[in-house]
Parts: sequence; structure tokens; C-alpha cells
Amino acid sequence: MDIRVAIFEDNLLLRESLFQLVNGTTGMCCTGAFANCDDLIFNINRVRPDVVLMDIKMPGKTGIEGVLTIHDKFPQVKVIMQTVVEDEDKIFASICNGASGYLLKNTPPATLLKSIVEVYEGGAPMTPVIAQKVLEKFRKQSVVTVKEFADLSNREHEILESLVEGMSYKMIAAARNISIDTVRFHIRNIYEKLHVNSKSEAVIKAMKS
Repeated sequence: MDIRVAIFEDNLLLRESLFQLVNGTTGMCCTGAFANCDDLIFNINRVRPDVVLMDIKMPGKTGIEGVLTIHDKFPQVKVIMQTVVEDEDKIFASICNGASGYLLKNTPPATLLKSIVEVYEGGAPMTPVIAQKVLEKFRKQSVVTVKEFADLSNREHEILESLVEGMSYKMIAAARNISIDTVRFHIRNIYEKLHVNSKSEAVIKAMKS
């Protein structure tokens, strides 16, 4: 059975070239090629792809937003992002939003086709320079996060753990034998050290880390 591929690319010449490349390859077929993500859900439902080639930067809804929608609404569909720039923030955002692969647009056609097969089979193809950017970004994020939590005092760690467990300020005060005002004081310090603005943000950051 052919791998069904959909293309989202605003550059007409590139979109047509990708369409011809995929359709001219044994074992693949291009079920749709679109200039934007504005009708993304409708189009994915209509053409039912296995793999999507997604341009990261398009007018209107961007590829970063598009991959998040696909990940949420069509989790079985694999998405390979394509870009002309090595922007590590956009790379990181795309991967966090659910992209399965990330390639530069100057990737040779044979490598692109191989990547479609690879991602269809459960792999995560990346242009080497992109993979290096991702590793650098994760390394930076990890160092910052470790330092933030290391800055918390033992009491602040205890109170943060209580927040994660769903305890109210009153419950924390009773459990730790301190006043509610003291709980609030420690929580303000936690927010400042973790660079968050609310209880929910603090809990989410703690759970992720």
C-alpha cells in the first residue's frame, strides 16, 4: 500500500516540485498539496495522509501552529517540518508541538524520500545540522531548569511538592505547621526563582522537570 503524503507549502514552484517528486516515486502518492494551513482540519480529513510535509513559515496559520493542530486532532499522522533557516527556537517549538522530523529545504530529493519512509515507519529523521541545534537547545533548557530548582530552599521544595499534590494554602500551612502568610511568602519566592506567574505554571514546570 502506498504511503499517502500531503504537502503544505506556500511556494508554488516548490509545492509542485514536491508533488511531482512524491507522485513519481514507487510506493508513495501525494493526496493533496496546499498553499497554507487555513483549512487544515478540513483538508487533512479530505486527503487522509500518513505523512505531512509542512513548511514552517506560511502566511496566516504557520507550520508551527499547523503541526500542533495535526498532533492534537490527527495523532496518527506524522509531520516532517521543512525550513530554509536553522532557527533553533522554531525547531524546538515545532518538535514540542509534535513534529516527527525536521529537514532543511535544500535536502537532496533522495534523502527527502528516504525520510518520508523513515518517519512513516516510526523514525525521526533530521538534517544533521538541525539535530545539532536541537541537542544544543535541550542542553541549554536542561541547565537552566536544573539551576532554577537548585535555587529553591528545602522549605520551598516541600511547599512546591505540596502544590503538585493539589494541597491548598490552608492545607500546606497545617501540614507544615506554619501560617498561611508564611506559605504565601514562600510561594512568592518560588514564583520568582522558577520565573513563573501562577500556581498552575509552577506546578506544570515542576511536573515536567
